[in-house]
Amino acid sequence: MVRADRNLLQELEKKSLAPYAALSSASRGRIFKEKPHPYRTEFQRDRERIIHSRAFRRLEYKTQVFINHEGDHYRTRLTHTIEVAQIARSIARALRLNEDLAEGIALAHDLGHTPFGHAGERELNALLADHGGFEHNRQSLRVVDELEKHYPDFNGLNLTWETREGIIKHSSAHDHPEFRDFSPGTQPSLEAQIIDLADEIAYNNHDLDDGLSSGILAPSDVKKLALWNMGEERYNREAKGDPKVRRQGIIRSIIDLLVSDLIENTLHRIGQSSIKNYADVIKAENKTVAFSRKIESANAELKDFLMEHLYQHYRVARMTIKAEMVIRDLFQIYTNHPDTLPEDYQKKYPKDGVIITARDYIAGMTDRFALEEHQKLTDPMIRV
Repeated sequence: MVRADRNLLQELEKKSLAPYAALSSASRGRIFKEKPHPYRTEFQRDRERIIHSRAFRRLEYKTQVFINHEGDHYRTRLTHTIEVAQIARSIARALRLNEDLAEGIALAHDLGHTPFGHAGERELNALLADHGGFEHNRQSLRVVDELEKHYPDFNGLNLTWETREGIIKHSSAHDHPEFRDFSPGTQPSLEAQIIDLADEIAYNNHDLDDGLSSGILAPSDVKKLALWNMGEERYNREAKGDPKVRRQGIIRSIIDLLVSDLIENTLHRIGQSSIKNYADVIKAENKTVAFSRKIESANAELKDFLMEHLYQHYRVARMTIKAEMVIRDLFQIYTNHPDTLPEDYQKKYPKDGVIITARDYIAGMTDRFALEEHQKLTDPMIRV
């Protein structure tokens, strides 16, 4: 019996992946040189370092839409991340791309997210307006490059250039990445491009599911959506049975529809653009991974619907106000009274300053830790 060592795995990549896929053997490497692993590729090592990081574990108690204590069945930032990774792997496999790289970027794409979802990010960005603002892709890169502490010779996880590029160039309706140090004149790998839309597929459809489960979204309104009707037809409009099972089936069908369209349209664009190799991918004028026009239009309708009927609903608005208040109070207390931060963080003041240290501390918090910390610092009756 022969063990599948790194060299064999790299050869399998060359033989089985498409010529425009990212190969682990062709990686631009890590900031700090390390000895290759005997039976894991470089992108496999990245994925596993991310999974074992503290920042990844904290995603379990960070908000997707509903704050963690609102209910056990709503998505958290961790379950969202896992769902993005699953969708990304399916797309990568169908396109014969590097699944390990796609999964690694997917697992890392929200490591720098604040507590309380985008409400927390917006508030921290406003508080840091005079200090470069806050954007969770930049923070995710800072987490893997600096804030994680696992190795004696360097800070961070020392991930490959390709994974780090995928993190900082991740872009969606909420993201405005800055990537001056990552070939700003080029497109990211197809594996990285997949994450943009895998993320969108996951959060749109699972926010739709959570919105219906919570009672905030009315089924009668949802049924007016083009994507819902496409999914219902795909699932079987005449199917009877448990309404919850039917709802889950329709949402699964929508996800399948979106993923299938993305795969087919991307293959069409690859042929249309005469992309033959990895160099053609990064030199392309526009990103190659995309929905067809019909599905893009239907998906945009869903996003607009969620913005109006879910994200701006009064129950979500109340959670948003509380989240903003907690983030704002913590930031003001820490920056006005630097001695209130833990001693390990106070040691960072000479290098990073009080503002950046407070930012890193708050961004790394889970929802429940931020709420507990806020209570300790603002309620005289609570032990500190």
